[in-house]
Amino acid sequence: MICLLCGQEFSEKETFLGIITMRKSRYLICKECQENFEKIGDDHCPTCYRKGSKEQCDDCKKWAKENHKVSHQALYTYNEATKEYFSKYKFQGDAMLSHVFAKEVKQVLKNYKGYTIIPVPLSKERMKERQFNQVTAILNAAKIPYHDILEKKDIKKQSEKSRKERLTSDCPFRIKSDIQIPDKVLILDDIYTTGATLKGICHLFFEKGAKIVKSLTIVR
Repeated sequence: MICLLCGQEFSEKETFLGIITMRKSRYLICKECQENFEKIGDDHCPTCYRKGSKEQCDDCKKWAKENHKVSHQALYTYNEATKEYFSKYKFQGDAMLSHVFAKEVKQVLKNYKGYTIIPVPLSKERMKERQFNQVTAILNAAKIPYHDILEKKDIKKQSEKSRKERLTSDCPFRIKSDIQIPDKVLILDDIYTTGATLKGICHLFFEKGAKIVKSLTIVR
């Protein structure tokens, strides 16, 4: 087998359960690449999952003062390994990598029974460039149902914005017309950076009548 991340050959015998994707699928990355992903441990901000402290972080305290109560969970911390993964997955268009975290996402979503899963969409321009949405591709790989009820305007890429620009940007999302808003919403995205994107989306759903809105990302 050839690892889709490092390009090295590896044997299926060298892998372990966390590497395989779903039933009837194939091994995609080697053990070494898998182990470079750093799971978020017990020491993290209780509201946004920033690693390193069990106390609420300054960012979440700031959001609270702006009438935004963060309710977020993440699986991995943003390091060189996850940076390389998303670079290959999103920007080099290797859609097969959608299977890498599919099983784990499916497992954690079992903790959100009764929630309607809403993936963060791409703009039409970005979708045309990339040919797939990295978030819905993971959900499809995991065979998780979701509701595609958000849409995004064509704007500057988040990865090209400074932290200040991300924090001060107006919400570029809107809920599609004639949509019945569920009571309990779980917003799913790939990366939590400043939290500005999820903040804007959460407020959209609260304004439309949702009672509980939480968020989940693979990386924080």
